[in-house]
Amino acid sequence: MGTAVVALGLLVGVPPLDALDPDGTGLGTGTTAPAVGGLPWTILAVALLAQSAVLLAARRAPRATLVVVAALPVLVAATSWSALYGLTALPVVVAVVLAALRLPLPRLWPAVTVAAALVAVGTAVTTAVGSGAFRTSIASGIATSLGQGVLQAVGAVGLPLVVTLVVRSRRELRAARTAEAAARTAEADARTAAADARSAEADARSAEADARTAEAAAVGREQDARVDAAVSRERAAMARELHDIAAHHLSGIALMSAVVDRQIDSDPDRAHEGVRQVREQSTAVLEDLRRLVGLLREDGPAERAVETVTGIVDLVESARTRTAVALDVHEGDHPLADGIGPLAQLVAYRTVQEGLANVAMHAAGAPCTVTVDDRDPAQLTVRVENGVPTAPSVGSTPSGGNGLRGMRERAELVGARLQIGPTGTGGWTVELVLRREARPAADPSADDPEVGA
Repeated sequence: MGTAVVALGLLVGVPPLDALDPDGTGLGTGTTAPAVGGLPWTILAVALLAQSAVLLAARRAPRATLVVVAALPVLVAATSWSALYGLTALPVVVAVVLAALRLPLPRLWPAVTVAAALVAVGTAVTTAVGSGAFRTSIASGIATSLGQGVLQAVGAVGLPLVVTLVVRSRRELRAARTAEAAARTAEADARTAAADARSAEADARSAEADARTAEAAAVGREQDARVDAAVSRERAAMARELHDIAAHHLSGIALMSAVVDRQIDSDPDRAHEGVRQVREQSTAVLEDLRRLVGLLREDGPAERAVETVTGIVDLVESARTRTAVALDVHEGDHPLADGIGPLAQLVAYRTVQEGLANVAMHAAGAPCTVTVDDRDPAQLTVRVENGVPTAPSVGSTPSGGNGLRGMRERAELVGARLQIGPTGTGGWTVELVLRREARPAADPSADDPEVGA
């Protein structure tokens, strides 16, 4: 409100002083100040009060305040001429200073430009009306009015802006120096703390050396334990693989040998056919054992690739030589076993192999169905289900039960769900459910023929 007090003080004091001028020249421009309380004086007083009131919003909106303060005098110049119009420049100066102190110049220059233009227009209008510049010639009047307007804009906007920017830069420089001194003090404190930390670090290193000695001994014991655990896992893996191979092929050999023993006198031709099948099974088990040995050797590659879900078809075909096996494959709208990893496919193959071996050994003569259900987009299901046996079982090996244990271990290894148990009709079922691996998100533009056209 200091701006309002000063402006109104000048507005009230100048007319009496002007009346006391003995020369009668008024304000030096051939004009006299408006009488206190008259209409021009009142309009000018209201404008000064309005400008001062708008300055109260300079903290929240400095740019808008500057433009409004500069625009109010233009309204005064358009409605009423006054010899004291120049007092309206005082609030403009204050608005320029407040805005320059709160905003950087790149954000302020549009408002400054508009304010300077408004000051120039208001002054030019007042000069043209009050001095009668257009009485001689239009060109002379325009030049005189614009010249006065530009000078008033420079004095009310340009000079205060320059002075304020200089003051602001000095203030910022002083603040930067103060911050630099504080940073240096903090740096000195940090160096002292670093020295203390080095001393503590030396003590910690001594303790660390003792800890490393103890850790080395612990690491040695841990390495020995890991080696023992790795050897145990390798032994378990080889045992599962050997069991799968032996259970599948040797159970078939045992079953067909029993059949040959009963048919050798009554049906020699069937007995010869059984002997050929025994030979085929023996050759197959030798090939699988040779492949297993090749996998264990480090100096040579394996002779055969790892089995997959597609190999279940051949597995069922070979099992049909000793029991009645039906294959039921439900394909989905994607390639068979899509999204099932190699290890998971091997687990599915071995599960079916073990299930067929158990059917041949413990459910002789029972009808058996192998189902591969690949319709679910989230999982693959393989199932081996047999009915009620119609002939005495061949028997079991001394290590009976290892097959089921091996199937459970393989399922846990790949995170699959395994269900084993009897059926309601007196048979037996083995079901393995494998989750598909997450696929990367597809690019929509790859399937849109219009994209890139």
